[in-house]
Amino acid sequence: MRLKGKVALVTGSAGGIGHAVAELFESEGAIVVAGDIKQPEKPYPKATEAMKLDVTSEEQWATVVAAIVRKHGRLDVLINNAGIIAYEPLDKLEMKDWLKMIAVDQTGVFLGMREAVRVMRKQQSGSIVNVSSIWGSAAVAGAHSYHAAKGAVRNMSKNAAMTYVSDGIRVNSVHPGFIHTPLTDAQAQDLNDAVIAATPMKRGGTPMEIAYGCLFLASDEASYVTGTELVIDGGYLAQ
Repeated sequence: MRLKGKVALVTGSAGGIGHAVAELFESEGAIVVAGDIKQPEKPYPKATEAMKLDVTSEEQWATVVAAIVRKHGRLDVLINNAGIIAYEPLDKLEMKDWLKMIAVDQTGVFLGMREAVRVMRKQQSGSIVNVSSIWGSAAVAGAHSYHAAKGAVRNMSKNAAMTYVSDGIRVNSVHPGFIHTPLTDAQAQDLNDAVIAATPMKRGGTPMEIAYGCLFLASDEASYVTGTELVIDGGYLAQ
């Protein structure tokens, strides 16, 4: 029961990493609010509270966080996990696609942190975990907008960590490598095979392996951890 009694909001929870985080957090005693614009691919645990949340909407963020505080009196953990991916190189990237990527993967994180921090400062406690990527620290050809957004998440997390450390708020980022999710399942198989082949462990990760990293950062076990990057990538970035 590593999160017993803590109130946690998990975005992008309908499938993949977000669903695994919601499941794990509830099993560890958290009151879990699962936010997504989609219906879950499989049922949430019984006690999970599902709420519609478009992370690009300032109004929906304010509504969801206010509802959580109204019902539970606090917000202890925010997992900013919602995201999309695209592979267009810089010279072929259309403005509409750039704006969509930034809206979901970067602005969504900004809006979530802003709403959470406003509550957590009053509490003088809280943990925010932003899901970035190995592509927030390293690059491959193409995927320009995704690299831009995930790199921004990395430094946004550090900035928030330094800005609110005296308020008892910890902010960290998680950097998954290749993970088997509906998002990666929809990609070209040769692309997936290439990333896995370049991973020292020679396999993709599971959503639950990322969820356990989020659990550590969300829990009081990480009470001396802020502004850091937790890489969970089968050794990819160590090369």
